Amino acid sequence: MPATPAPPAAPHTPPKPTWDPRQPVVRPFPWLRPTIRIRLTLLYGGMFLMAGVLLLTIIYLLAAHALDAGSTPLIKLNNGSQVTVPDSSLCPALRPGLTADEANNILSNCTSHLRALALDSLLKRSLLALLGLAVIAFAFGYAMAGRVLSPLGKMTRTARRVAATDLSRRIELGGPEDELKELSDTFDEMLDRLERAFTAQQRFVANASHELRTPLAINRTLLEVHLSDPGASPELQQLGKTLLATNERSEQLVEGLLLLARSDNEIVDRKPVDLAEVASQAIDQTRAEAQAKGVELRGTRQPAVVQGNGVLLERIALNLVQNAVRYNTADGWVEVTTEAQPGRAVLVVENTGPIVPAYEVDNIFEPFRRLRTERTGSDKGVGLGLSIVRSVARAHGGRITAEPRDGGGLIMRVVLPT
Repeated sequence: MPATPAPPAAPHTPPKPTWDPRQPVVRPFPWLRPTIRIRLTLLYGGMFLMAGVLLLTIIYLLAAHALDAGSTPLIKLNNGSQVTVPDSSLCPALRPGLTADEANNILSNCTSHLRALALDSLLKRSLLALLGLAVIAFAFGYAMAGRVLSPLGKMTRTARRVAATDLSRRIELGGPEDELKELSDTFDEMLDRLERAFTAQQRFVANASHELRTPLAINRTLLEVHLSDPGASPELQQLGKTLLATNERSEQLVEGLLLLARSDNEIVDRKPVDLAEVASQAIDQTRAEAQAKGVELRGTRQPAVVQGNGVLLERIALNLVQNAVRYNTADGWVEVTTEAQPGRAVLVVENTGPIVPAYEVDNIFEPFRRLRTERTGSDKGVGLGLSIVRSVARAHGGRITAEPRDGGGLIMRVVLPT
């Protein structure tokens, strides 16, 4: 049998080079790339050249005008070799009847004087022209610099508008592939990564809230069912109450952590909220606890409307009033006031209590930190109240400050823009 011919070998094709995003892009003719340095060089070099040409033109015209003004003859020879003076005002000392030497001396002095006058006039007009040209050059340079730096202004405005809840904004700068375009693209890539990170964080918070709340709710239900059993022994009843209190504390901790994570974002959906109404509701919710501890609630609340989230603003007032009541002394008082000031609204919660050192004031806003204690068990809270207050205030574009009060206690002041 005849041998079967072997199939023709496939032509050798070199492997395609793989693109590595970490390697810089090499463009042909890099010296022709319109970088911002080249653009600024051409701009300011062209402005200098134009200003020089314009200045030389002005000086040339002024010099020509000065020469024309000084070209009037001082003397004139008529027929018969008679000397006449066309304009005696140019050289008053030159008059008929003078000898040749006298006329030459007077003529030389008048020529020098007229030359000095022409130079002085040229200098003054040149300085005025230079001053006017400098003003024009500065104005034109200011306009051109603003045009060149306008992409930076766009990036700055975009960066200010970007918030944790609005990371979808992008610069998307057009124009030549210069340094500003690279900076804009890098900033957009960073926003993409941040948006993915915040989306993952929000998804984690949602999943964690569901996974943590469900078992805690089941535990609470089971404990309440066992406590409702009339046949349970006193020891079992006491153990159930202890476990129920521990479970309730865990629920508060989870709610506080979730609220703290959500309040770090800037508030986008804002509605008018009256701080006086919010503070009154917080006082009503805390009144029973204050009466049980013998703490007086007082203060005048004037209308102070801000733009924000009513639920979060109510949490600010509630946390501050609860802290003021719980960290107070017997027969103490808590004063809650609201006030509307130009461009802002102020909520002040002042209370009596133990003496607070000034160096420990900043620590009370950190999570799980209390005065002289850190991450310790307490029946007064979970250590997130003031952290949530600070986070919510920042999300509304405001701030909170704490000041030790003379005689003990604190003065909490929340300032929010209207």
